[in-house]
Amino acid sequence: MARQSEIVASPLRQWYVFCSLQRVPKSPLSMRVLACVLWLLVVGAGFGVVLKYQITGGTLGQTSGLWPAKTSITLDAKRDTLIMFAHPRCPCTRASFEELNRILAQCRERVTPQVWFFQPRDVSGWTNSALRSDIAAIPGVTVKNDIDGQQARLFGAETSGFVLLYNPQGKLLFKGGITGSRGHAGDNPGESSIVSLLLGEPALCGQTPVYGCSLTGQCTAAVESNSK
Repeated sequence: MARQSEIVASPLRQWYVFCSLQRVPKSPLSMRVLACVLWLLVVGAGFGVVLKYQITGGTLGQTSGLWPAKTSITLDAKRDTLIMFAHPRCPCTRASFEELNRILAQCRERVTPQVWFFQPRDVSGWTNSALRSDIAAIPGVTVKNDIDGQQARLFGAETSGFVLLYNPQGKLLFKGGITGSRGHAGDNPGESSIVSLLLGEPALCGQTPVYGCSLTGQCTAAVESNSK
């Protein structure tokens, strides 16, 4: 956050130096104009930082086009299998859960959904969160812990909210996120593509960016929220 403050403050310093060198008259009108300009600079810079954060996707690992042979996750032999990997304390992932619920509302009988929460081996109670309770309340969703992210690594998941869709033969149909930006639910290419695939229709795309915190690290968004 200190770096972001420097970015926002930099234009203000430059304007102050410019005004000092040019000896801008300090009349009431000029001071009001200067105040408005400074306010616009602050708002614009702050908005830019927030916008960049919201639309910057997380990292994507290497995902095989076929179901990983070494995984302990069960592949449904009759229906498509949807897997989501999530950080239990990432507030951005709540929007992904909302989108998953929307997908299931349209295609519940066509897919077997599973959500795997990252669980450090030596940290008890790590996954006991409101997010876990919310997703567990959705009918038909299997919720499990991924100890030390072992399963996530096999599927190339590195960001919370990462979703994969496989057919019964183990072929990868889709990978990526199902929100349009960080923490914002609503129509987006990922959700639309999964629904189309489950309905047997052509998909808009087979891969999308994932907007969320690092899956196995400390969630920055959660830390900032708790510090307020």
